[in-house]
Amino acid sequence: MNTLKSELPGVRLADTWSARPAAQQPDWPDPTALHNVTEQLAAHPPLVFSGECDALKERLAAVARGEAFLLQGGDCAETFDRNSADTVRRKLNTLLQMSAVLTYAASMPVVKVGRLAGQYAKPRSSPTETLGGVTLPTYRGDAVNGFPFTAEARVPDPERLLRMYQASSDTLDLVRAFTKGGHASLDQVHEWNRDFIAGSPLREKYELIADAIDRALHFMRATGGRPEHFDDTEFFVSHEGLLLDYETPLTRRELRSGRQYATSGHMLWIGERTRQLDGAHVEYFSRVDNPIGVKLGPTTTPETALRLIDRLDPDRQPGRLTFVIRMGVDKIRDLLPPLVERVVAEGAPVAWVTDPMHGNTMGAPSGHKTRRFDDILGEVSGFFEVHRALGTHPGGIHVELTGDDVTECVGGGHDLDFPDLPERYESTCDPRLNRSQSLDLAFMVAEFFGTERRAVDPAAALGPVRRIMAGSATPGTAPRRVAETSE
Repeated sequence: MNTLKSELPGVRLADTWSARPAAQQPDWPDPTALHNVTEQLAAHPPLVFSGECDALKERLAAVARGEAFLLQGGDCAETFDRNSADTVRRKLNTLLQMSAVLTYAASMPVVKVGRLAGQYAKPRSSPTETLGGVTLPTYRGDAVNGFPFTAEARVPDPERLLRMYQASSDTLDLVRAFTKGGHASLDQVHEWNRDFIAGSPLREKYELIADAIDRALHFMRATGGRPEHFDDTEFFVSHEGLLLDYETPLTRRELRSGRQYATSGHMLWIGERTRQLDGAHVEYFSRVDNPIGVKLGPTTTPETALRLIDRLDPDRQPGRLTFVIRMGVDKIRDLLPPLVERVVAEGAPVAWVTDPMHGNTMGAPSGHKTRRFDDILGEVSGFFEVHRALGTHPGGIHVELTGDDVTECVGGGHDLDFPDLPERYESTCDPRLNRSQSLDLAFMVAEFFGTERRAVDPAAALGPVRRIMAGSATPGTAPRRVAETSE
C-alpha cells in the first residue's frame, strides 16, 4: 500500500493518554525493544486512510438516523497461523451473504464492517492462568504472546506488533481484491445463499425470503436496474483498540484538516473492560476522528453513558459514536430502555447496536466455553423489542463468527449439541458462530424486520424455529454461566 501524501507516516502526535491508568496493557519485559518496535510502526504507511474513515462515519450517521443497518462481524481473535486467503474469503463470503438477506429484509442499506485486519489482542479477566499446578501469564492474543501453555510462548514480545501490522496489511489487501474483483456481486452472493438453504433443516422457512429476493432481482433485471443501496464493493474493517502501544504510532494527522486518525482500522471500539472515564483508552479515543464504538455491559448506568458521550462526542457528530450493547438475554429488556431513553432525551445521535455474544457465554460440561444459539437470538429479539417499544432504531448487530464449520456454539438449524464441541473447537478465546449458524441468524433477524413492519411482537415469529431447535441442551449436567468474557 502507498502512503497518501496528506497523511504523514512519521508525524509525532501529542501523547495525552500515557499519564492515565491504562487497563489491560501487556507487561512488556524489555522497554528498549518496545521503543524500537513503535519507532518502526511510526515509519510504516497507514493501513487505512482518513477519507475511508470519513466515508464510514457518513454510513454510520445513516444508521443513527434510522436509515441504514450495521452488520459487524468476524473472529473473536485473529491468529497469525490462520491468516490465509481462504480463511479471509470464507469470512467475507459469510458477511456478504448475511448482508444480502438483511438488505432485502430491512429495505435499507446494510453497512458491512468486519472484525478483521487488527483483531489480534484480547482483554482478559486475570493476568495469569494455572494449569496442572503451573502458573503462567495469560494468553492476550497473537499481538502479545503465544497460545501454547509454555513459559517461552507466554512472554509478551513487542516484535509481535510488527507481525500484527503485516498480517493486517495482508488481510486488507485480500479484502480489497475480493470486493473490487467482482467477488461480491449480488447475484453471486444470492446463489451462495440458495446453496445454503438447500442444505438447511430450516429450508422451507428460509425459502420464503429467498423467493422474495428472487422476484426482486428478476424485476431489477427486467427494468435494467440494480439495487440502489447494495454497494457490493464497500467493506470496512474494525477491531478493539486495546493496545495503545500499537495504536499510538499508527495515529496520523491529516494535513489539510489537521484532524488525527487511528490508521490501524476504519472503526475502533473501546471494550467493556477499558471504558473507564478517567482511563487512557477513553482519553486516546477522544483525540482521534475515526468513528468509534463503546461496548456497554449490564453495569452501565445512564449517567455513565451520558458522560461517555460528553468525553467522546462532545460536538454530537452523527456517525461518530456507536453504543454496542452486550447485556445478556436475561437482562436486555430491563436494562436497555433507561439507557436509550436518557441518551435520546439528550439529543445525542448515537447508533445503537447489539452484541448478543458476550453476555451469553457459558461453560459446557466438557469444560469448553460456549454459547447457546437460542440465547444469542433471544438477546437480538429483546434488542428489537426494546427499540420497537421506544420508537427508536435497532441499528445493527455485532457478532463473533467465522466462515468455517467450527463447533463452538450449540444450537442453530443443524442443532449442534454439547458433545459436538470438541470436534472442531478452534477459537483461542471466545466461541464463534460457524457459517451455518451465522446465516441462520441473518434469516431470523430478517423475520424480525418483517414483524416490525407488521407491528407484531418479534418473539412470536420465533415459535416454529424454537420448536425445531428444542432440546438442544444436553440432558443432565446443567451448563454454568461464565460471568467474565473478553470484551
